[in-house]
Amino acid sequence: MLQKTLSVWLCLSLCTLAFAQETFTVKGSVLNANTLQPIEGASISGNDLFTISSNTGDFTLKNVKTGEYTFTVTSMGYAPKVITVDVCLELQDVVVHLTESTTNLDEVQVHGKSKQRENKETPVVSYTVTEEFLNKNRENSLMQTLSKIPGVSTINIGSGQSKPVIRGLGFNRVAVVQNGIKHEAQQWGNDHGLEIDQYGIENIQIVKGPASLVYGSDAIAGVVDIQPNFIPAMHSFSGEVNLIGETNNDLIGVSAGIEARKHHWFYRARLTYRDYADYKVPTDKISYENYIFDLHDNNLRNTAGHEANGSFSIGYINDNIQSETTFSNVSAKNGFFANAHGLEVIVSDIDYDSSNRDVDLPYHSVNHIKITNNTSIAHDNHTFMFDLGYQNNHREEHSEPVPHGYMPKPSNTLERDFNKNTYALNVRDAFNINDTHDVVLGVNLEYQDNNIGGWGFLIPEYNRFTAGVFAFDTYEISRDFHVLAGFRYDYGSIETKAYYDWYSTPVTNNDGTTSEIYTQRALDKTLDFGSFSASAGLSYIHDNTTYKINIGKSFRMPLANELASDGVNYHMYRYEKGNLDLDPESSYQLDLDIDHTTKTFSVGVSPFVNLFDNFIYLNPTSNYYETLQIYEYTQSKVFRIGGELRASTTLFENLQLDASAEYVYSRQTSGPKEGFTIPFSPPLSGLFTASYQFKDVLFFTKPLLIADYKITAKQDEIVPPEEVTDGYQLINMSFITELDVFQNNAPIEMRLKLNNVFNTKYFDHTSFYRLIDVPEAGRNLSLSLTIPF
Repeated sequence: MLQKTLSVWLCLSLCTLAFAQETFTVKGSVLNANTLQPIEGASISGNDLFTISSNTGDFTLKNVKTGEYTFTVTSMGYAPKVITVDVCLELQDVVVHLTESTTNLDEVQVHGKSKQRENKETPVVSYTVTEEFLNKNRENSLMQTLSKIPGVSTINIGSGQSKPVIRGLGFNRVAVVQNGIKHEAQQWGNDHGLEIDQYGIENIQIVKGPASLVYGSDAIAGVVDIQPNFIPAMHSFSGEVNLIGETNNDLIGVSAGIEARKHHWFYRARLTYRDYADYKVPTDKISYENYIFDLHDNNLRNTAGHEANGSFSIGYINDNIQSETTFSNVSAKNGFFANAHGLEVIVSDIDYDSSNRDVDLPYHSVNHIKITNNTSIAHDNHTFMFDLGYQNNHREEHSEPVPHGYMPKPSNTLERDFNKNTYALNVRDAFNINDTHDVVLGVNLEYQDNNIGGWGFLIPEYNRFTAGVFAFDTYEISRDFHVLAGFRYDYGSIETKAYYDWYSTPVTNNDGTTSEIYTQRALDKTLDFGSFSASAGLSYIHDNTTYKINIGKSFRMPLANELASDGVNYHMYRYEKGNLDLDPESSYQLDLDIDHTTKTFSVGVSPFVNLFDNFIYLNPTSNYYETLQIYEYTQSKVFRIGGELRASTTLFENLQLDASAEYVYSRQTSGPKEGFTIPFSPPLSGLFTASYQFKDVLFFTKPLLIADYKITAKQDEIVPPEEVTDGYQLINMSFITELDVFQNNAPIEMRLKLNNVFNTKYFDHTSFYRLIDVPEAGRNLSLSLTIPF
């Protein structure tokens, strides 16, 4: 061992000595040739070396090998200069004098709008999520991070996964878009999370309300649009390492990303790994189906998991073309609460309490591969945009092999296997007819191929093809008055494939004899759908107040599970049955938004009215299959009304107060549950936030203390078998600061968060585990560091 250690030390020493003998540091300064004043921001480049002068005009090039180098020194307003430097032992500081350049220019008109101004002018009700917001509010999953936004909530699946809900609607009614391509997984399932790495995201646009005009069928309730990151600066290299640890589920995680650019070419890369144990709840007993489950050390047994993600992209940019190709892979394995899966754990031989980091049966694993290309080409007054994508989502659900009914004991643990391939192409042409009309024409194409496996049937294999064409025009009546109008036509086709049980079932014939048959659970069936969508709206800006109104009709075609499911879903404790006679959902919605913003105060309100002609939902019936209640997909008319209220003010320069509230009222006006609300309806809730900016102390710079107080009302608007959920109050605390510990380097960002300060026992009405009376996670202290380089 000693010999190996000495060998490694000797090797490193020789390498360091050789490096020190062959490289030098080139120092210099850039000055104005007339005034001899320093020039800040001058670029010095050549021979794959690059740097920028500081505010004192100084620059440094490190690790330069011996030899003769030619550098070009440029700065705006000065004539470029080429210098030659002989790097050797006698090297002295380099002084560069730049001469001011004078160029006569014709009159130049600058046309540009900030992102904030563009958001005000568009009639669509949307919310921009910045990288700063994501860093301040980061939680265990992306959607939990976004749930602080009014109108956005989540369906939580344990501590590691969640799915988006916008104004009480989720699943395939909310489109999640990344790099211009809709994220396609098995998002129809209550227990299926979102396979997206939340690290490295810089900007998200959330559209609240129908957005089918641009995004197609699955955007009937809204869109979470994860937009491409900004292009790196020319001749730059940067990176960061994110470290995180949490106490509630003993999570440890690391995410590292880099990005660089030469002149036209650039690349990015990121690796993320997270490992967590069973999470803790503020109770030691769970009661379900007349059973009482004792929890060891408050751990919700078998909710541990891990996640490993990687991505790489390469891009090219010049004056007319911008293109980036991204490869990503998200892989996760998560356990399901052991006492929730069909209650087989009662007779299981697995010792679930032997370790809180084990992932035992039942569990699921998912791997999501995504390849996208985003290309834009500018030609005359047209900008052509192409989004091309391929995705493979492979999901396995493993359970203990236990016989059910006539099904014998399976030979393995693979209960269900889903393997979905998705191919997508979006083409858009954005152009200006004149100074007042901005027109966009577009086509969306998508093809899905979903294969199944395992011994437990729920949905059949299927192929799905959708195509849509759209056009919309933004018309500028005046600088502060804009009108948007557009239409779209969608065609969709879904082909389900026949499925027969792998085991036989005895059936009594008419003559009294018994036959053994393989029950058919799905048919070979092809269904076609088509629909028009349209939207119109206006935006008016008066001083500090923006008024928006938007009205639209949107559409969603039924999914394979809604049409052809026929099996036991043990994760949801029920038997699910599809309906081949379902019609596409049609939704009509009116949105308003009024926002008044000044330097110290802002207030806004966003009400909406929504009507579904034929809302699709899973209706519990009075029939049972093997002691499990049968749920059937059906349709009804639904009326919805609600909205969000928000306010913000700054006091005493350092104190900022924010408040928001959201409410959705839903009522089925036809069908078997007429007079009831719809499933997973979020209750009335409010969020109050106080942020105080302290003065710098020692190496703590920009220290910020944040206190969140969330209050949620009782939810007694339910659809049986949902249960009434009591209201609750919750306090979360955060401390965010920069650590200026390394001279001449960017500071380290530190975030210390304490969620559920008083370890409150409460139930989230939209949580996956609410159905079995499992409370939300208890007190959690998390520490995260972002180290830039």
